[in-house]
Amino acid sequence: MEKRELYAVENNKVVRKRRFCPRCGPGVFLAEHKDRYTCGKCGYTEFKNKK
Repeated sequence: MEKRELYAVENNKVVRKRRFCPRCGPGVFLAEHKDRYTCGKCGYTEFKNKK
């Protein structure tokens, strides 16, 4: 994945497409998997809600 895929431009502003890691802070994105979000730096994991 390239860095340009993590951002989008809307109304002349840069918008981040991914969530940040709550432990590591801004600048470290969470990877999105089928059933969870994970941080590659610290290992933080959030599971998605099953519907």
